Amino acid sequence: MSHWIIDRMEGNWVVCEKEDGIARLDRTALPEKIQEGDCLFLDEEGNWHIDEEETCRRRQKAAQKLRALFRQSEEEKAQ
Repeated sequence: MSHWIIDRMEGNWVVCEKEDGIARLDRTALPEKIQEGDCLFLDEEGNWHIDEEETCRRRQKAAQKLRALFRQSEEEKAQ
């Protein structure tokens, strides 16, 4: 399954990153409660959905990376 990650919203357009680049999608074609960072997928009928599990996994991974980065930064300051 191909995921599209919401990068930002620009008026009626949603800018998404996907495996092979960036795409602008019409906001009205997407689920109502989308937000930046959500992972979207297109079903067989052509309807967009939020992949809640993948979105959560990616957010947790990003949070772990940020914590590690801040930890490293604090350790460097202490030296």
